[in-house]
Amino acid sequence: MYAPVQLLSASRQNLWRLTLIRMLVLSAQAGSVGIAYLSDLLPLPWLPLSIVLGISLCLCLFTALRLRGPWPVTELEYATQLACDLVVHSLLLYFSGGSTNPFVSYYLVPLTIAAATLPWFYSMVLSGLALSGYTALLIWYHPLHLNNVQHEAMLISLHLFGMWMNFALSAAFITFFVVKMAGALRSQDELQALRREEGMRDQQLLAVATQAAGAAHELGTPLATMSVLIKELRQEYRDKPALQDDLALLQEQVKLCKETLQQLVRAAEADRRQAVFEQTAVQWLETTLNRWHLMRPEATYRFQPLGRGAVPRLAPPADLTQALLNLLNNAADACPDKLDIRLDWDHLWIVLSIRDHGAGVPLAIAEQIGKPFFTTKGKGFGLGLFLSQASVTRAGGSVKLYNHEDGGTLTELRLPRLAPGDEHE
Repeated sequence: MYAPVQLLSASRQNLWRLTLIRMLVLSAQAGSVGIAYLSDLLPLPWLPLSIVLGISLCLCLFTALRLRGPWPVTELEYATQLACDLVVHSLLLYFSGGSTNPFVSYYLVPLTIAAATLPWFYSMVLSGLALSGYTALLIWYHPLHLNNVQHEAMLISLHLFGMWMNFALSAAFITFFVVKMAGALRSQDELQALRREEGMRDQQLLAVATQAAGAAHELGTPLATMSVLIKELRQEYRDKPALQDDLALLQEQVKLCKETLQQLVRAAEADRRQAVFEQTAVQWLETTLNRWHLMRPEATYRFQPLGRGAVPRLAPPADLTQALLNLLNNAADACPDKLDIRLDWDHLWIVLSIRDHGAGVPLAIAEQIGKPFFTTKGKGFGLGLFLSQASVTRAGGSVKLYNHEDGGTLTELRLPRLAPGDEHE
């Protein structure tokens, strides 16, 4: 089972981190107030301070309970949470020396978090709130008075220690938590970009599929006409053996085209009914290679299964078989002689490699390969590799092309193995 998308959002994760920061700061603040009360160094308004600390604790508990619900965390809510932190911090400073308190520079921590995680408008509003609070604390605050003049040196030491502690905490929070928050936002942006790319690819696939369906419907009639005419020509020119051989070859090619169209119809029907059959990887590859060799009789190849142990099983859909045919055709177009085809596997993946001895992948256009309607062969429509990548990605695998160190191109097709509980002998 998968968690709902909103539970994994960057804003929700960042609000959890903000709550953790708030709890750590609250612990430090409560500890400081407790030490000052027990040591009887400063006559502070203990009741107002305790009320403010209680409000901060209630805010932490409320946020934790709110995050257990399914509601998404908006940017406005996140900014409001930071504003509450600024207000609570200002109230605590008001009752403990105002701008003379060594923890006054903690204002920078919520502002840094806002700058790293929120749009500029919210950051500007929070900056204005923090600046207003700091300015007010220069004028209005509860001053600190010593109970004993002899404790002045100790107070100075505590003030310096408080400045160091504030800097250490602020540096730790900014270095760790803010980096984590910004990283969560970057990850969410990358995921959104990936989903947009997948959406665009699906739109392109839909457009190609629509055109292919129309073309398949329209090709049926001319192929039938060509088949009839070839039969008549073979009967009419029986006394010309050379022409008979050409007509026989042409008849075989027309028959192959008709079978391909019929295969498209059967594949679409099987996909609609989810009719896929489990078989070993070697059986699937050998069957596909035999079918491909009928289409490309001029190609020569060597097939080697290299994996150890039991041969993995898979249930390849029709479009995955077509993707493999496209990859084999690309390799044969580069160089049809001595293709090296290897099948390997481990406990997670099935890896098929196809190595040709052609010119390799030009580095200048390597990033364009695999995009729709881009081809380096000077013929075709540039859709083979694009459709192959789409089919393999849908099956949970990947297709990568490399320049082999000894020349030519190495095409690597990776597919996930069936889980042990999903394999049936």
